[in-house]
Amino acid sequence: MEIAILSDRQQMGRQAAAAGAGAIRAALAARGAANIIVATGASQFEMLAALVAEPDVDWSQVTGFHLDEYIGIPITHPASFRKYLKERFVDQAPLAAFHYLNTDQDPAAECRRVGAVLQAHPIDVAFVGIGENGHLAFNDPPADFETEEPYIIVELDDACRRQQLGEGWFATLDEVPQRAVSMSVKQILQSKQIICTVPDARKAVAVRDAVGNSVTPHVPASILQTHPHVMLYLDEASASLLPNEIR
Repeated sequence: MEIAILSDRQQMGRQAAAAGAGAIRAALAARGAANIIVATGASQFEMLAALVAEPDVDWSQVTGFHLDEYIGIPITHPASFRKYLKERFVDQAPLAAFHYLNTDQDPAAECRRVGAVLQAHPIDVAFVGIGENGHLAFNDPPADFETEEPYIIVELDDACRRQQLGEGWFATLDEVPQRAVSMSVKQILQSKQIICTVPDARKAVAVRDAVGNSVTPHVPASILQTHPHVMLYLDEASASLLPNEIR
């Protein structure tokens, strides 16, 4: 794992986007096509804004996949990740295709449907974040490190739900869904390269535990230590608890 610590969120987002765009260009040059995974949440604002502004990326040859989505809220809801991705990424980049997770009707069937498409599109770059509770996608602790299913239905723990409330996506905790569809940990790790963008002091404990301690399902993002090509982008606040030997 390589760690880059930038002075603020804006620089962090630009650096992460530049690295991700470089990996996309490399895949396009090698195969004429690229496949990516895109995360959501407040941590990805600056990175996505910078990514869609990157020059010389032929988005028409790029296929995107949705990382996770709540069960029980429609695409019109302010917290919908489909809405988030459409407005902040898909509408800004003329992709070959983007495969949303439509969880409105039959989430289990949707896991199978999008999972089958994903199997035919090996991922070149996964853009992800880390939750305040150390989650990776919506794989809350203790995460399932063993399932081979590309997408799974998960229960959201209280810490995860409080994070969504704290970021302003919901008015009350009761409104935050208790279940979601998430890409599985093993599926994320199949990506050739992972760009992980994690700003803010509220993520400092999760970053410290994911990077500085042993790999454990109780800190799901710690599994990133096992991947050969991970770039972790932090700002000074999120990196503040890292020991000097890691910084």
